[in-house]
Amino acid sequence: MIKDRMPPLAADSMTAEQKEAAAELAAGPRGGVRGPFIPLLRSPELMDRLQKVGEYLRYRSALETKLNEFVILVVARQWSQQFEWFVHYPLALKAGLERGVAEAIAEGRRPRGVAEDEELAYDLCEELFRTHGLSDTTYRRALDRLGERGLIDLLGLIGYFTTVSMVMNVAHTPPPQDPSVQPMISQT
Repeated sequence: MIKDRMPPLAADSMTAEQKEAAAELAAGPRGGVRGPFIPLLRSPELMDRLQKVGEYLRYRSALETKLNEFVILVVARQWSQQFEWFVHYPLALKAGLERGVAEAIAEGRRPRGVAEDEELAYDLCEELFRTHGLSDTTYRRALDRLGERGLIDLLGLIGYFTTVSMVMNVAHTPPPQDPSVQPMISQT
């Protein structure tokens, strides 16, 4: 078992700025300091700004919930990020993602039989991870399907979940204890 490098801070050890940032986060839709926000609380202003970006991307973006959750799983797989996988796997299924699609992503396989927007998002993620950019063809496909706002929101989603995945991978943030969620298969 890997030791959590940045476990939750005790309230009596927090600075005034940390307490304020934690209280604001707890008052929002997340309801508490969990996951990436535990290590991010070490930099309360960054946590505050980043959580507002995440709140927009999760709850108010131009993307449909099912596509949002699909992309989050693809990013979680890219970073082997178990916490994000545990949180978003059930949300993706609830949003209508087929279990077989999620299992293919978990195993690092290209999912088959997906909706057109999911295929586009998968292709875009794969190309972006591999080349750090998009070809004119992929860019045009994304623009035609999602529009400029949707494309920017999709890129923001990928970037946000890449950031929180990196934070938790470095901090060794453990996944929630939920026996109903199968962990993704580790990359080899």
